[in-house]
Amino acid sequence: MGSGFCTPPLVRYLAEHKFSVILANRTLENAQKLIDSLGIDSRNIEPRGLDIETEQGQILLEELAPNVDAIVSMLPYLFHPIAARAAMKYSKHFFTTSYATDVMRQLDKEAKEKGLIIINECGVDPGTDHMSAMKVIHEAKSNGGKVVSFTSFTGGLPAPDSNNNPFGYKLSWAPRGVLLASRNDAHYLKDGKDVNIPGKDLFDHYHVVDIEGVGKLEAYPNRNSTQYIDIYGIPETQTMLRGTYRYPGWCSTIKKMADLGYLDLTEQSFEGQTYLDILKQKLKIEASSLPEIKEKVSQVLNLSGGGQDRIVSNMEWIGMFSDKQIATGTKTYLDALCNLFKEKLRYTKGERDMIVMRHEFVIDYPDRKEHVSSTLLDYGIPNGDSSMSRTVSLPVAIAVRLVLEGSIQLTGLQIPIIPELYTPILQELEELGIKFVERVDKVEKKMTL
Repeated sequence: MGSGFCTPPLVRYLAEHKFSVILANRTLENAQKLIDSLGIDSRNIEPRGLDIETEQGQILLEELAPNVDAIVSMLPYLFHPIAARAAMKYSKHFFTTSYATDVMRQLDKEAKEKGLIIINECGVDPGTDHMSAMKVIHEAKSNGGKVVSFTSFTGGLPAPDSNNNPFGYKLSWAPRGVLLASRNDAHYLKDGKDVNIPGKDLFDHYHVVDIEGVGKLEAYPNRNSTQYIDIYGIPETQTMLRGTYRYPGWCSTIKKMADLGYLDLTEQSFEGQTYLDILKQKLKIEASSLPEIKEKVSQVLNLSGGGQDRIVSNMEWIGMFSDKQIATGTKTYLDALCNLFKEKLRYTKGERDMIVMRHEFVIDYPDRKEHVSSTLLDYGIPNGDSSMSRTVSLPVAIAVRLVLEGSIQLTGLQIPIIPELYTPILQELEELGIKFVERVDKVEKKMTL
């Protein structure tokens, strides 16, 4: 279900492994367009128009569900429960790459009673982040080690050779999701202390790291990291921090956009207005010349570079000072900004994206302390599948195959934090060129008296 950015490798993988696939999408046209783009024999792929937001779409789902073995939802997370309930009603396995929510957890008992599996968080983040982390954690524990620090950051970014705009970012997944994530509060554990960061201050809390093969990146916290202390089974840890990578300059620019109110979800009418209109109204600017307006914005944001400040230039480049009409139907400042992102932060022909993920562990053993890293650096295929689409959809595609072929016989709600799931998925991903590189960075011998 769903033919968005990340669906093509999933459909191709299943079709090439001789599964019959029904690709159900809100519009039949886009489902067919995706199938035509796969470059394979598509006789075992059937496109269907199915809008799950409508009563008619849900009726069609009820008609399709009895005749399949599994339902895979690549829809926005709000619609997963509808698809999952249909799967349970007709005793079908259910898969998605999204987070396991409380609503999804409520289906665990029914799935176990019916001998079904519900696999959530089987993408890249969440997904292979869990798998690669748990591989190291389980190996450490089996050798008598204790994980006393765990940090993990992931970024979906333009590859360095395609990083050619002032934001250092291009869209490889839904732009609204990118902006909504920028509003999230963060909660993590650092050296035994709880740290809570309100969403409005998120981008004031980043640090700069240097990744071999990539260069300098900004790393900032993401959501509630502390829940993974229990999920990963490491109550002894003194640090648990998960977050996001971006190229330098992203955090300060998005922070100032948020300060101006461009992440606001309050609904209002923008009918007949331009981007310059709404900026002047928001800041109560009467000036008419662009240099004066830019200077005023810099004063409001307390920028040292005045109207020529890099952040003001970034805002101008994205279109916030333009006479461009705001699209009909736009109801929030966040969506107005989202429309500019869609237009300006696109990959063009031949460009490639990149996934960079890095875990760092400090592990205490009886006789030593180890600093261990596990790093994924994966690139998209020019004029082919993006790295984001491959790393999101191939893990869940592999999981579907393993379940339907009988190699995995677990039941209930599962996320890939156990060897029965992560071992075969990581092994096959490596065969497909998606590989984590593990390294012991430092070993300290403990002194004995």
